[in-house]
Amino acid sequence: MGSTALGLLALAPIVLAALLLLGLQWSARKAMPLVLIATALLASFCWDVSINRIFASVLQGLIITVSVLWIVFGAIFLLNTLKFTGAIQTIRQGFAFVSPDRRIQAIIIAWCFGTFLEGASGFGTPAAIAAPLMVALGFPALAAVMVGMMIQSTPVSFGAVGTPIVIGVNNGLDKAAISQRLLEQGGSWDQFLQLITTNVAVMHGLVGTFMPLFMVVMMTRFFGKNRSWREGFEAAPFALFAGLAFTVPYTLTGIFLGPEFPSLIGGLVSLAIVVQTAKMGFLLPKQQWDFDGKDSWPAEWSGKVAFNADEMLHDKPMSQLVAWVPYLVVAMLLVASRVSSDVKAAFVSVSIGAKNILGEAGVNADFSPLYLPGGLLLIAALVAVGLQGKSGQRSRVLASSFAESSKTLIGAGFVLMFTIPMVRLFINSGVNLSDLPSMPMASAQLFADTLGSAFPLISPTIGALGAFIAGSNTVSNMMFSQFQYEAAMSLQLSPAIIVASQAVGAAAGNMIAIHNVVAASATVGLLGQEGATLRKTLLPTFYYVLVSGVLAMIALYALDISGPLA
Repeated sequence: MGSTALGLLALAPIVLAALLLLGLQWSARKAMPLVLIATALLASFCWDVSINRIFASVLQGLIITVSVLWIVFGAIFLLNTLKFTGAIQTIRQGFAFVSPDRRIQAIIIAWCFGTFLEGASGFGTPAAIAAPLMVALGFPALAAVMVGMMIQSTPVSFGAVGTPIVIGVNNGLDKAAISQRLLEQGGSWDQFLQLITTNVAVMHGLVGTFMPLFMVVMMTRFFGKNRSWREGFEAAPFALFAGLAFTVPYTLTGIFLGPEFPSLIGGLVSLAIVVQTAKMGFLLPKQQWDFDGKDSWPAEWSGKVAFNADEMLHDKPMSQLVAWVPYLVVAMLLVASRVSSDVKAAFVSVSIGAKNILGEAGVNADFSPLYLPGGLLLIAALVAVGLQGKSGQRSRVLASSFAESSKTLIGAGFVLMFTIPMVRLFINSGVNLSDLPSMPMASAQLFADTLGSAFPLISPTIGALGAFIAGSNTVSNMMFSQFQYEAAMSLQLSPAIIVASQAVGAAAGNMIAIHNVVAASATVGLLGQEGATLRKTLLPTFYYVLVSGVLAMIALYALDISGPLA
C-alpha cells in the first residue's frame, strides 16, 4: 500500500468524527462508539494490529478514562460544595464589584486565572474549573465551555510545569542520535531544547496576545442579544492589555528560565495586574455588556448544573478571602505537588495501574488519585466545608454536593469510555504485523509529502491534529516531534523552529480535542452539545495554526534562519 493511500486511510477515523460531530451534528454519545468501532476495524484489517493489542489499547483507554473522570468529578464537587456553603454567591458579588461587564469577567476568570491553572496543572483542568465557575456567575453553559476551551491554547505548551516540553518533546525526539549530531557541530542537547523552548515562547507570545480578544468577540457574537462582533471589539483595549499582561512575562520566562514556569508566572502576573487595573476602570469599555435574560436563552445554551441562591445552605455573610481559600488551596497544592519532588513522591505513592496490559509491551496506564487534580480539588472541597460550612450542616453540604456531582458524571463517563480507547488504539497502531507506521505518523507523512517546501506552513496543523486525536499537547509532541525533526533536516530547515511549531500547534489543538470538550461540558451538565462547541472553537484553532505557520515560514525563508541549532 502506498504512503498516500495509507495516509488517507489513517485520516478516516478523524474524518468520520468530524462528519458526525460537525456535519451531522450528532452528540458525542452517538458518534464516538461508531468512531471507536471504525478505528478498531481499520487497525485490524488495514494495519494488521493484533486482536490482543486492540483489546489491550481499549483497556488502557478505560483506565485513563477513570483518571479523566476523577478530574471532572473533583471540579464539579468543589463547585457544588461552594454553592451550598454560599461561597459562590460571594465570589459572584466580588466579580461584580471588579466589573459587572461579562466580557471583563470572562477575561479575568478564563484568561488570567485559567492560564495560571494550566501552568500549575494542565490536563484540561483550567476548563474544568473555569467553565463551571462562569456558569455559577451567570454565564450560559455553552458560552462558558467555549471560553473555557479557548484557554487551552497559549499556556498549554508550558502547562503542568512544562510537561509538554520536558516530557513530550524530550521523549518524542531521538535524544541519543540528535545529541551526537549536535556534539559534532559544537552544540549540546540542553542548548537545543532551550532553543526550542525560546521559539515556542516567542511564537505563542506573538499569536496568543490576541486570544482574550477572540474570547470576548466570539462570546458577544454567538451569545449576545444582538449577535454582534462589534460589542466584543469595544473591549479590545482591555482585552489586548490583558493579553500582554500574560504573554510578556510568559515569553521572557520561557527565554530566560526555561519551560517549567512561563505559564505559572505569566498567569500570576496577569491576574495581579488585570484585576487591579479593572478595579481602577483602566481601559474598560464605556458601555457595560451582559447576556440577555435567561428566559430568552435557547435550550441548548443551558446545562443541568444550576447555582440557585435558594439552594445555598448558609445564613451568614462571607468575606472574599474566605470564599476564595479553596481555590488558593488548589493552586498551592498543584504547585507544591509539581515542583517539590518530596511532595510529589508523597502524592504519587498511592497509585493503581497496569504495565504491559495483556502482555503488550508499552501499553501502560496508571491512576494516581491524590496526585491528579481531582484529588487536590476534593481536598480543597473538604477545606471549604470545614471553613465555610455552618456547624451541623456540613454533612448535608457534602451529601448534596456528592449527589449532584455523581449525576453529572454519569453522562461524561459513557462518552469518554469510547473516546479515549479510540485515541489509544490510534496511537498504539504502530506495533503491527505489516510493519506499517502508526496511524498518526502515516497521516503526518501524507501532509509532508504533499506540501514539500511549504511544510513549515502546516507543521503547526500536524501538532494540532495530534492534540485533536489524543487530547494532549504532551502526547502530540511525543507522537510527532521526531517526524517534524526529520522533515526539517530533509528540507535543510531549522529543526528547532519546526519542532517548536509542532509544540505550538499541539497546544492550539487542545481547543478542539474531543475528550477535553466532553470533560469540560460535563462539569456544567452540558452533554450532547459537543459539536456546537467544536464548530465554534474551530475558528480560533484555525487562527492559531495559520498564523503560527506563517510565522514559521517568515522565520525560515524571509529571515533565512537555518541550521540544526537555529
